[in-house]
Amino acid sequence: MDSVSHCGGVDILAGLTAALGHSRLIDVSETARAAHACDWWPLAAKWRQLGWLPYHPDVVVYPETTQDVSAILAWANAHGVAVTAWGLGSSVVGQPLATRGGISLDLSRMDRIIAVDERDLVVRVEAGVVGGKLEQHLNGLGYTLHHSPQSLHRSTVGGWVATRATGQFSTRYGGIEELCYALTAVLADGSIVTTAAQPRMSVGPDLRHLFIGSEGCFGVITEVALRIFPVAEARSYEVVDLPSVDRGIEAMRDIMAAGLKPFLLRFYDRAEARHATQDPDYASPVMFLGCEGSVTMAQAELEACRSICARHGGECRGPEAATAWMSRRYDFSTIESYVGRPEGVAETIEVAGSWSTIGATYRALTERLKPLATEVLGHFSHTYTTGTSLYVILLGNAESALAAEATLREIWKVSMETALETGAAISHHHGVGLARVPYISDALGGGIEILQRWKAAFDPNGILNPGKLRFDTPPESREANTEGRPA
Repeated sequence: MDSVSHCGGVDILAGLTAALGHSRLIDVSETARAAHACDWWPLAAKWRQLGWLPYHPDVVVYPETTQDVSAILAWANAHGVAVTAWGLGSSVVGQPLATRGGISLDLSRMDRIIAVDERDLVVRVEAGVVGGKLEQHLNGLGYTLHHSPQSLHRSTVGGWVATRATGQFSTRYGGIEELCYALTAVLADGSIVTTAAQPRMSVGPDLRHLFIGSEGCFGVITEVALRIFPVAEARSYEVVDLPSVDRGIEAMRDIMAAGLKPFLLRFYDRAEARHATQDPDYASPVMFLGCEGSVTMAQAELEACRSICARHGGECRGPEAATAWMSRRYDFSTIESYVGRPEGVAETIEVAGSWSTIGATYRALTERLKPLATEVLGHFSHTYTTGTSLYVILLGNAESALAAEATLREIWKVSMETALETGAAISHHHGVGLARVPYISDALGGGIEILQRWKAAFDPNGILNPGKLRFDTPPESREANTEGRPA
């Protein structure tokens, strides 16, 4: 260890060593602290390039058991030391950044696959298990999670639950809120809570939902039980050209209204269709469809989807572009190539809206963001009977890292204000973090007061992930913190 770290006059190293009975889980080195000062938020990448790390933890702690987490939180709560949970740091909006210093609680060593129950179709794991590792383990047994975010190999189960994540197959299987069967969490005072593992129960509110999407503000999730599924017998794919974005949206709506449940339902505007098909000359919006189950079921459902698309002017092109996308669906390289250069600008904004409003949201967002990027790409990829998500990807260049940072800030401002104006949800699956915290009160209305009451009950000393979900953020400011930023 390079140094002994203090926070608010408290000797964290000495205190945690006493609480745990040893110091082997504690790291106060500058290397560890700097590694936990930035996540995958493109704005944070600009900060690294500018040599500015505004959210440094004072210490990094690597618990190995739920009991370790309990001891750490109990000590931190007693001494008013902030604790911010960290999975793999793959958040793209700043959830795991330590806004008040203190402890970065890195759960990556809690990575055991505890049990696979093939009778009840449930897997129980520790929160630090990497999604790709778990999926590979289940595949070897003939099962799958059916939770497939693009970050599958860069994110943890605990992170999925804490951020209310969803995956590429959510149209059929739902988000993590449907897939999370039960969980164990540690409250701010060190109390351990385990929710009931039942298919469904009507015994008061479902306590899982106090923690799903709470971003570590109500407790630290340490174990999760997830539903699993047998690997499907067959999958069938189709690629359909649509004459316009509006016609594609209507086709998606009618597919859902008909009670069909394709596991893959992705619709790209013309600009992103060129990327999705890897054909720079592709000339129309395009839909990727995939259905699974028995051979007969998959083929019949796909044919029903084709028929609906045909009513909206769709023309089938065969499965090749969709199956090619499936083979590269975890590829981040385009975004990374932009973000990795100081002058590069890349951002992904995901919102959601009803069928009545999503077209207007798409048009307003893509039009207003055009001045801020070279390319503005749009697609719809998580769909419900009531509406759909909208993903807008921006790619471009600025004159410098500082100019790129300013552009990214403007992208967030324009995007959030537009979503609020058109009645869209300001996030579909990336959560709030720091990127959206200035807008959460407007998004939730009176609901923010309910969250604040829960926070006061669960974490009266405010130690858990401070600065998130607007629990201690000045409501008058919509601008991200710039104190100490290089000029």
